[in-house]
Parts: sequence; C-alpha cells; structure tokens
Amino acid sequence: MMVYNMLFVVIFMFLFGNMIFVSKHKHLLIILLSLEFIVLSIYFYLLIYLMMFNMNMYMLMVFLVFSVCEGALGLSILVSMIRTHGNDYFQSFSLL
Repeated sequence: MMVYNMLFVVIFMFLFGNMIFVSKHKHLLIILLSLEFIVLSIYFYLLIYLMMFNMNMYMLMVFLVFSVCEGALGLSILVSMIRTHGNDYFQSFSLL
C-alpha cells in the first residue's frame, strides 16, 4: 500500500514538472529547473522500481552520472547565453 502512495507522488512530481516545462517557456533557468525536477522524479521512480524487485542499484549510479552531465551542459548554455545576450529570455535573441 505504501509503495502505491510513493508511486502516486512520483507520478504527480513528473506531471507537475512537465506542466511547468510546457507553461513557463520564457526563461531558460526555469526550463532547466523543471527538467531537473523531472529527472529527480524519474530517479525516484527507478529507485522504487528497483527496490520493489530486489534488483541491483548500479543503474541508478549510471542514471545520476548522465543527469549530472545534463545539468552541467544546461548551466554552461545558460552562462554563455547570459554572457552574449545579457539575460535568459528566449524572446530577446534571434535564431538567425
């Protein structure tokens, strides 16, 4: 019963992160934070899934490595965008 409650919370976290990702598309920082929130909910889901079936937790370490690389890449894009354009608005620069 407790596992189902935890799965409900994880699904709610995932849907809430997706809702923020879709609705707040003006700032790059908010988009990156919502993506990290989605990655955190996927991590919790994998943790519950692997614990439920008594499997090895090595896959969680691989997932954390890739999520840290994704976060570092997003922050480097944010820093380069702020250095070149002065802010993180998507409407302030042209893709051409």
